[in-house]
Amino acid sequence: MQRNGSKTPKPIWWVGRSKDAFEQFPHEAQEDILYSLEKAQWGGKALSAKPLQGFRGAGVLEIVENYDGDAYRAIYTVKFKEAVCVLHVFQKKSKRGIRTPRREMRVVEANLRGLIEYIKNRKGAK
Repeated sequence: MQRNGSKTPKPIWWVGRSKDAFEQFPHEAQEDILYSLEKAQWGGKALSAKPLQGFRGAGVLEIVENYDGDAYRAIYTVKFKEAVCVLHVFQKKSKRGIRTPRREMRVVEANLRGLIEYIKNRKGAK
């Protein structure tokens, strides 16, 4: 499989507590989210991945998977050439609308800022 111009996929970087939260999801939700992330690793985009509102032009996408009446979300960015970066993973519990709760958006914003700083420092160290 060669889609992003290389013979190897981009690695996945789990930012903050995203990996721990992901491991708490039902197995079926994990499988579907991993499938979507794998497509992103190769430069593609799964049908379940949509641009996250409020991050226009930043390459931030949201995967939404529904199981047994619950919504599981993974927010990631493909902005960086180094990796596909999972910024936040959570179960949406709010029954009011489909909009991402403000609390969760603050986590995404903080993790994205931290990731930008990390990559900037990493490039400066080379």
